[in-house]
Amino acid sequence: MGYIQDARENHVKKKVEEALRSKMKQKALKECDRYTAKYAECASGKTLSVVWRCRQQAKELNDCLHQFTNDSVLEEMKKEYMLKQAEGSSRIQTA
Repeated sequence: MGYIQDARENHVKKKVEEALRSKMKQKALKECDRYTAKYAECASGKTLSVVWRCRQQAKELNDCLHQFTNDSVLEEMKKEYMLKQAEGSSRIQTA
């Protein structure tokens, strides 16, 4: 029963979820900027060989991005959104 309750508590509209995912990706790219730069530097001037020559940089970038773009991060963002929504509606009712 706990799983169903958690799902109901964190349910947001599809458009809201898409916006939260976009925000999550933007934050991840910002946080992992140095790894992105290292990968871009490695990939510069390469075509097919980028796959094996930049494998380490790609792994570091993916590991960093995964820290900021996973299901638990998204669920936390949903919770924060729902709390802000609840606070906003309670202010309207008390006004």
